[in-house]
Amino acid sequence: MTRPRNHPQRIELNDEVHSRPPEPLVTPLRMSYLALLCDPGQRELAIRAIRELAEQFGVKPPEPGAGHYSADFGPFRLRFEGHTEFIRCTFIVSGADKESFDRPAIAAVPGEWIASLPGQVMVAAHTALLPAEEEEGIDVRAMAAQFFDGNVLVGSRIAGYGGTALTDFRIHADGYSRLLILNHAMNPFQAGRMMQHLLEIDTYRIMALLALPVARDLAPFLGERERELAAVTTALISAGEPDEPVLLERLTRLQAEIESRHSASLYRFSAAGAYYELVQGRIAELREDRSQGMQTFREFTERRLAPAMNTCRSVAGRQESLSQRVAQATQLLSTRVDVSRERQNQSLLASMNRRASLQLRLQSTVEGLSIAAVTYYIVGLVGHAAEGLHAAGVAVVPDIAMAVSIPVVAIAVALALHRVRRGVIDR
Repeated sequence: MTRPRNHPQRIELNDEVHSRPPEPLVTPLRMSYLALLCDPGQRELAIRAIRELAEQFGVKPPEPGAGHYSADFGPFRLRFEGHTEFIRCTFIVSGADKESFDRPAIAAVPGEWIASLPGQVMVAAHTALLPAEEEEGIDVRAMAAQFFDGNVLVGSRIAGYGGTALTDFRIHADGYSRLLILNHAMNPFQAGRMMQHLLEIDTYRIMALLALPVARDLAPFLGERERELAAVTTALISAGEPDEPVLLERLTRLQAEIESRHSASLYRFSAAGAYYELVQGRIAELREDRSQGMQTFREFTERRLAPAMNTCRSVAGRQESLSQRVAQATQLLSTRVDVSRERQNQSLLASMNRRASLQLRLQSTVEGLSIAAVTYYIVGLVGHAAEGLHAAGVAVVPDIAMAVSIPVVAIAVALALHRVRRGVIDR
């Protein structure tokens, strides 16, 4: 059938929903999981390391710049995922028993290769997927003693009673946390989804908490700057014109400091909010039911993560509010400075007008004197001319000729100067 031309990104956008599918997990098995904080350069190094490992085991390597990769290496299965801030490597080994955490899946991977992975570990976990031996109930104390060094457990029935998930949310002596899933009735795809959700809850929880140290470090800074703003606004009430430039400089410096810290922390706080929403979404997808009086994953996470996120939101809101208040104070003071400048400009213009008026009067006086001087000079020339004519026998009386020429010359000179001045003004 014919159809209009595809959008250039139609296929890519459609296939996005199928990216990073959960790995189907057949009970029993062991998994080891690493989430490494990486920048873009380190992510490329991680892909290069996986390519080298694939070539070592004779497996098809990932494509350059791949965001997802999954392959069977024989002794283990490797799953790689690249994200904006971190990468995830999952190692899967078939078969599991009560000693699973003593023989983790990552032990099948070359140790020197694991040590060469770039980035910093944010989450490291050993997991085990075991068949449930008891359908009616689980001995929580026995499970805690056998798998979790006797620690208090967090857990629940998940996937509509299809399985039970247990963890203590602690990092054990080997540097890894532990997660145990008992499979009651989950198929491989359900087990894969539940395992992925549980690991993502732990990963996104830690990534969200990266904003908490930023908030704690920012709180004293905001307190100091709030006091500085209060001092400036108090001084602004009684400040005179000489004080305004100094106060404006203080406000400008204060605003620059706040905006610098705001820019540095904005991404971290925004990312924390996004990660927190992902945690809540993954918990909802577990379809939890309370089991044996243990705290559920939602209760444990909300009790500890929600206050931290509230702190981050509070500090972020406080920072935004402070930035707006400083901007308003700066605008107010700038308005006062502008009014003062306009007042000074008006005084300067009035002074310039007075000077121009005086200059005009002086110019008129000088112009009158100039007319008199030029008239006197020209009339003198007329007198000399009349004397010459009289000496030549012409009937001209020099004094009368000079007297008659005075008004004529004066009018002519005045008109000439007026035309010159008008010509200059018109230009």
